[in-house]
Amino acid sequence: MSGLPLTNDNFEAEALNFEGAVIIDFWATWCGPCKAFMPIVEAFANEHPEIKFCTVNVDEAPEIAERYEIMSIPTLVFLKGGELKEISVGSLPPKVLEEKAEKAFA
Repeated sequence: MSGLPLTNDNFEAEALNFEGAVIIDFWATWCGPCKAFMPIVEAFANEHPEIKFCTVNVDEAPEIAERYEIMSIPTLVFLKGGELKEISVGSLPPKVLEEKAEKAFA
């Protein structure tokens, strides 16, 4: 999984206090759909160096998942300047991921 792993210790500094655009991918090692979605997220991250990509393993940081009421994975959370802009549940095709990011970070 690419992206900066977020934990309870670094979540505030790396995600909430970051001034720019952040996409957080909530996932788990046992999640088949998460593994299938991973190459799409990684390709998108490589195409968008202006967006900070982070990951949250829901088994290792359940408090962060609870904060955003994550009930299903994969889920993407879009933040800008620490403010929640969008939550997207489930895998997305690349075009839809692009559209959601454009809308969230406009």
